[in-house]
Amino acid sequence: MLLKDKSIFIVEDNAQNRVIFQMALIRHGAIVNFERWGSGSLFQLNNLSRVDLIILDLMLAEGVSGFEIYDKIRALPKFDNIPIIAVSAMDPAIALPQVSSKGFAGFIVKPIDKHLFGQQLAKIIEGTPVWYLGDRNYSV
Repeated sequence: MLLKDKSIFIVEDNAQNRVIFQMALIRHGAIVNFERWGSGSLFQLNNLSRVDLIILDLMLAEGVSGFEIYDKIRALPKFDNIPIIAVSAMDPAIALPQVSSKGFAGFIVKPIDKHLFGQQLAKIIEGTPVWYLGDRNYSV
């Protein structure tokens, strides 16, 4: 199992995407926690005993940006070294320069490839950045 006992925290406002992510990750042995993002989200994240990876959607409801959330998470010393990856349908031509300059551990375009997702996240947890655009071509 690629992600056996790895704790993954996902910030995603779309219920269908959350289910798809959860099924793909649990199949690989991950422990999954979800949040739509709201006033109690940082508290919930901070109270987890362990987090190995954080997945952020970049475009959330009510005008909340994954980039803003990234900054809030990075402001907590506990998460200084935890990899954060963007999983988004945002246009890579716009997202990649921002994601790269902020220090994200990578970018995976939606819809995810369910067959590759576990492998991609395992690489990120091991310290290898992943920049996956599916059939789109763009370089960081």
